[in-house]
Amino acid sequence: MRNKRSRIQKLKRRLFVFLIFIIGIGSLLQMPLAQKIFYPYPYRPTVEKYAREYGVDPYLVIAVIRAESSFMPQSESHKGALGLMQLMPNTASDIAEKMDDKSFTQEELKDPEKNIQYGTWYLANLQKEFNNIALTVAAYNGGRGHVKEWISTQQIDPNNLQIADIPFQETRQYVQRVLQFYDKYKELYGY
Repeated sequence: MRNKRSRIQKLKRRLFVFLIFIIGIGSLLQMPLAQKIFYPYPYRPTVEKYAREYGVDPYLVIAVIRAESSFMPQSESHKGALGLMQLMPNTASDIAEKMDDKSFTQEELKDPEKNIQYGTWYLANLQKEFNNIALTVAAYNGGRGHVKEWISTQQIDPNNLQIADIPFQETRQYVQRVLQFYDKYKELYGY
């Protein structure tokens, strides 16, 4: 009987220590420094350089990069999108033409500097057109033509956008994810 009580006491102590450990870890993870481990900001100088140049919030750029490639510059999607910001080669060629970059090659899309420059320029272009962060992100993922169509057919109201109204499930989920990342980056690295 006494031996059984002793084992129960030991189990209770171990459980208590384990709970204190879990609470301690949970508290640590709430600290901004620890959260930055889960929300890193690689390529920061490059992101901020082009964000400033093209008038885009750098936290939006890094949120898109996180959602698109998880910071892996050699990423390639099953559809052929390349690099950190997962640019389609045709889109990048159009951007190069508009930027008068005659030396551009598709292989450069795996170069972080060029990919971030072009991706940020593209975000700025979409932002000017749609003047709404959620629509900008939706157009980045689903295409500007689709977003224009959704607006013209009144599937979405640009003045009262509800993310749940975005017709494409993939784009709807993408917008939610990018906006969540965007808010977290603003919170952790804020102004």
